[in-house]
Amino acid sequence: MPELPEVEVVRAGLERHVLGGRVERVDVLHERPVRRDPRGPEGFAAALAGRRLVSARRRGKYLWLALDDGDALLAHLGMSGQLLVQPPEAPAERHLRVRLALSGLEHGRELRFVDQRMFGGLLVSAGGADLPPEIAHIARDPLDTAFDDVAFVARVRRRSVAIKRQLLDQNLVSGVGNIYADEALWRARLHGERPGDRLTRAQVSELLGHARDVMRDALAQGGTSFDALYVNVNGESGYFDRSLHAYGREGEPCLRCGTPVRRVAFMNRSSYFCPTCQPAPRRRRQPR
Repeated sequence: MPELPEVEVVRAGLERHVLGGRVERVDVLHERPVRRDPRGPEGFAAALAGRRLVSARRRGKYLWLALDDGDALLAHLGMSGQLLVQPPEAPAERHLRVRLALSGLEHGRELRFVDQRMFGGLLVSAGGADLPPEIAHIARDPLDTAFDDVAFVARVRRRSVAIKRQLLDQNLVSGVGNIYADEALWRARLHGERPGDRLTRAQVSELLGHARDVMRDALAQGGTSFDALYVNVNGESGYFDRSLHAYGREGEPCLRCGTPVRRVAFMNRSSYFCPTCQPAPRRRRQPR
């Protein structure tokens, strides 16, 4: 699933290529991607028709295009969603689901939502230009200038929940997914099962700093791409997968100590870590 750096790359691309455009026509080619819009496919299209795109924003893994009437086009890419900017004459993509024809730009353009697995989706958020109410519960992300480091550290240390689960809790901190959680934990030399209440303030602060650094590094390289399902608005893949230290490197030597990286099952996914640099926590003693 695209994480914060990948979604930010897409948001920045939309900001460069479609702002100022006016929606002339909306084609909903499959109903599933707009299933969360209460208006239905026809109402979804009608709510966008004639609207101008005024800003591109993001919170965590969600992004939205603010409209000139105060509403917003809210998007979540899911597992395989792509927002592509294409010339109108470009052939339709195999998994094209929704198409917006735009006018008022230097060149004629279409904004296309392509989604093979169709876990992603679009909806028009009423009054959502500043922050769609549908995602108001999502926490700020570590790259947000308003992110509260002190409050984050305190909340982590009050809970006995494993630190990796806390990093993936979008109500605590958004945008950190499985890949970047493993990378930040590797950099901080922390095992993902370490309980939050057994970490020091310095350890949590250092981990937060590593999460920021790894996502900034990924942003600089266009995100992480393991297959053709994640691309930016121009259809280009990112290259951060070539810089990963833990994720996806099972059996390969740790780049710090040489111990083979280990993979374990985690929440229907996988966790990757170095058993030497990131020792597993000791079990708590049970009271007699």
